[in-house]
Formats: sequence, C-alpha cells, structure tokens
Amino acid sequence: MVRRLLFVTHGEVEIDPAVPVPDWGLSATGRARHDVFSASAYVRGVTSVYSSAEKKARDGAEILCAQVGARHHVVEALHENDRSATGFLPKEEFERTADAFFANPTESIRGWERAIDAQSRVIAALRQIADEAPDGDIAVVAHGGVGALTLCHVMGVAIDRKWDQPGGGGGNVIAIDLADWSLIHGWRAIETVDT
Repeated sequence: MVRRLLFVTHGEVEIDPAVPVPDWGLSATGRARHDVFSASAYVRGVTSVYSSAEKKARDGAEILCAQVGARHHVVEALHENDRSATGFLPKEEFERTADAFFANPTESIRGWERAIDAQSRVIAALRQIADEAPDGDIAVVAHGGVGALTLCHVMGVAIDRKWDQPGGGGGNVIAIDLADWSLIHGWRAIETVDT
C-alpha cells in the first residue's frame, strides 16, 4: 500500500494589514473548505498531522486532527518563505514581488528569503517528518509558496511560478509517494478530493 505525504495549503484567511501575517487565521470560507476536506475519504489513512506555526496553518491542521483523531505537531521550519522584510504588501505589489521571487530563485527579492533557501528548508523538514512519523499517511498543512517549491523539487524541475497552486485563496493539496518521493498527483482543491 502506498504511504502518502499530503502537502495541504491553508484555505482563505482573514486579511488584516494591522495584524502580522503569521497571526492571520482562517476565514469562514477557509474553515468550511477544510471541514469538507477533513471529512472526506481522501484523508482516511492520515495518522499524523503537522503544520507550520502560523495561525492559518495551525487552524487547518486542528480541523483535520479533530476528524482523523491524530495529534497536531507544529514544525517551525514549515513556515512560508520569509518575507518579513516587506511585511504586508497590497495584492498587486505582492504578486509582482512573488513573480520576482520565483523568477530569481538564487536572489533575495526586497529582502525576502531566497527561493532556493526556502526550498531546502522545507524539503529537509518534510524528510525529517517522514523519518520520524509513525506508519500511515502524513498530512502537512502549510503554505502555497513553499508548496510550489516542494512540488518543483518532487518533480525534479527548476523553480518556476507556473507550478504555484491554482486560484487565489489557497486550499489545495498535492500527494507524494513516500516510498520514492515521487508525485502521486499535483494540485487539487481540497474540497474536491475524494479517494
């Protein structure tokens, strides 16, 4: 039987420029989408759940834990690419900066963590989780940017934003076969997965 690592990106968040981005929680829409995902047959084999320390990821992980009866583990290294140098950016400015982040993976864009460093950090954390987790599927609830970097690594392709998650609000999942770290499937919306 295939043992999977499910890399889940948090759903929609309550955006508040007055609150530090790591402290944003899931919105009602994001919570509802995680509820559907967590109740689906798709997660039936999940025995351990991990997340970054950011509130939106913890929220999604806690919803999943409540459904599958797993313990929630917070792993600091699963955080989104560090963009604290700029803090909150309006949407258009954020998208331009994110484009530059993916297009120039060996450079720090506006003080952001370099894409190659974020990718190395997240892959190392995922491998350590896989080594330490008990048998069964592993769910990791984290973020879109580092999810795209994970997908690029697993596919063996250069870092490129064309592999970023679809849609604008998050709430997607990729599945990785832990036997050989190959891709089972690319991005799927969390509320549409079944088995």
